[in-house]
Amino acid sequence: MQAITARRVLIFVIAVFTMSLMVGCSGLEKRPANRSGYLYYPTALVNADRALDEARAAGKDRECPAEFNAAKDMVDKAYETYNACFTQRAIAMAEEAIGKIKALCPSRGSVMKPKAEEPVVIIVAEPKAEEKIAVVAAEPKVIVLAFEDIHFDFDKSTLTKEAQVILKRNMQLLKENPKAQVRIAGYTSASGTKEYNQKLSERRAKAVMDYLVEENVVTPDRLSEIGYGKASPAMYEAAPKDLYSKAAKANMRVLFEIIVK
Repeated sequence: MQAITARRVLIFVIAVFTMSLMVGCSGLEKRPANRSGYLYYPTALVNADRALDEARAAGKDRECPAEFNAAKDMVDKAYETYNACFTQRAIAMAEEAIGKIKALCPSRGSVMKPKAEEPVVIIVAEPKAEEKIAVVAAEPKVIVLAFEDIHFDFDKSTLTKEAQVILKRNMQLLKENPKAQVRIAGYTSASGTKEYNQKLSERRAKAVMDYLVEENVVTPDRLSEIGYGKASPAMYEAAPKDLYSKAAKANMRVLFEIIVK
C-alpha cells in the first residue's frame, strides 16, 4: 500500500513539474545566436535583439553611433537583469530599448537603400518660404545621395566586374553633383585579426577612390577615404569561420556618403 501511495505521489510531482515547465516557457523564445546563458529568453528581449539587427542593417550604427551603442547597452543590461532573476524589470527594460531603437537617428531626410538597377537620390525638403532666411543663416542646405554598396571577394581589394558596373551607375550621380564631397568607407567580414582587417578595409576604400580618379569622375580634392575593418557590420555573422556566408559577403564592402552643401 505504501509503495502504491509513493508511486502516486511521484507521478503527481512529475505532472506538476511538467506543467510548470510548459507554463514557464510560454512567452519565451530561443536565445539569439550571439547570446549565452539560458536556452530561452522572454520574447521582449529577443525582439530587442531583432530591432538592433534591423537598425544595424539600416546603417544606424554608423549614422548615430552614440545613440545606437546606448540602446545596445540597454538591451545587454536587460539580459543581465533577467539572468539576475528580475524578469519583469528585464522585460520593461527591453521594451524601453525597442522604443529607443525605433526612434534612432531622427534625420532631416531619410536615406534609403537604392535598388540595384536604379540608384536613388533623396533630397531634403525645402523649408517653407517664411522659414528660409533663418534656415540659410543657421546651416547650409544639405542633400544626401544614396549609392549602391560596392562588394569584394574574400580577402581581396581589387574591384570585380560587377563592382565596376555598379560604380559606373553611381558615376552618373557624381557627374550630376559636381560640388559633392565624397567619403569612401571600407569594411571587411568578421574573419581575420583586427589589425589585418583594418588594413584590408583601407585598401578597399583606396581601390574605389583610385578608380573614380582614373575614370575622371571626381577630382582627388573632393575625395576622402576611411577604413573601419570589421566594425559596424551590415549583417551579424553568427559563424565567422564560414568565409562565404551571406552575412560575410554582405560585410565585404565599400560604401559612400555624399553630401552637397
